[in-house]
Amino acid sequence: MKRIKIKYLLLVFSLILTNCGEKSTDIINSRTYNDVRADFQNLNFTTGVNDVTLLNINNFLWSFRVIMPNVNFTNNNRPLIIALHSFSGDNTDAHKATACYIEPGYESLDAIIISPNAGSFLWEDIINQEQILSLIDLAVTYLPVNLKRIVVTGYSAGANGSWFSGEVQPNVFSAAIPIASSYNTITNGNPRLIETPMYVIHGENDDFFPLNLTQNWVNQAIEAGGNITFVIAPDLNHFQPCLYVEYIQEAANWLVNDIWN
Repeated sequence: MKRIKIKYLLLVFSLILTNCGEKSTDIINSRTYNDVRADFQNLNFTTGVNDVTLLNINNFLWSFRVIMPNVNFTNNNRPLIIALHSFSGDNTDAHKATACYIEPGYESLDAIIISPNAGSFLWEDIINQEQILSLIDLAVTYLPVNLKRIVVTGYSAGANGSWFSGEVQPNVFSAAIPIASSYNTITNGNPRLIETPMYVIHGENDDFFPLNLTQNWVNQAIEAGGNITFVIAPDLNHFQPCLYVEYIQEAANWLVNDIWN
């Protein structure tokens, strides 16, 4: 399938947002995407954790974390992992919860990791889909990113967001890795074909998103032709993200051996 340019998708989102009741004077005075690109280009990312904010075209602040691997980037473009946090309401630091499972889970990949903040919205909401696509576009433009190795992952609400992003953007993501998710793959009684390969991790004792419900939706999507690996984490419940590291590490191996080989 032909890879759709991210900039085209961003243009679609921008047109939708700027036509939702804004006055013409508001549009004239708003920032342009070139302003956003210039600001991102001027950021100084160092090895390790970088916590930054960026003013977007609608004059909202994007807060996000960028984790740069300690590698030589010369002729060495790295995978890009978009990590979506669980539901947190207005927690302005939610995107910083990467140390206990995201960082050790994907450590072997030496990937660039971007963890955005969803604010009070869901990841599936258009405002956050625009943020995700914009950050990917900025990363592939100004950072050493391998376009064929872009992955979306997340936990709980972030896992549902990674399902959604993977489903609606198969030309952007090479894979999605939802952890502790509950994502309905059925429309009007029929399972949907999800083109993006999925590695779905779920706790056996998840008391918030029941295992049998998630497993049923996964099985339905597999029957529709999806490339989906389903892994059950024995004894784990919904509120133990730090205990999923070994399963995320196995997902990282799956990326290398089954998806990117």
